[in-house]
Amino acid sequence: MTSHITQNGGTTTTHRRCAGYLFQRVGKIAATAVGGGFLLLQIANHSGYVQVDWKKVEKDVNKAKRRLKKKANKAAPEINTFIEEASEFVKKNIVVSSGFVGGFLLGLAS
Repeated sequence: MTSHITQNGGTTTTHRRCAGYLFQRVGKIAATAVGGGFLLLQIANHSGYVQVDWKKVEKDVNKAKRRLKKKANKAAPEINTFIEEASEFVKKNIVVSSGFVGGFLLGLAS
């Protein structure tokens, strides 16, 4: 009976370790793919290979901002100020911001 309990406990531990290892690897691969793809898209856009409909992007961002503001109105005023400052920074520095995000995801993956 004792060997049966130990054997099942060992199997469970092995399964947990395998699952953790698998999720770690898949997470790194996914982060690399997303980060690399985002970085390549920004390079292609900046080089003129891809044309981005910035009006549509701005429309979608504004729509998301409105939704976020509705939810954030319930939050503390400091959070609202921070969100507004961060969104203004991202708007003004879209290439730098997207490069940072791509690099961050690539760094996270390695």
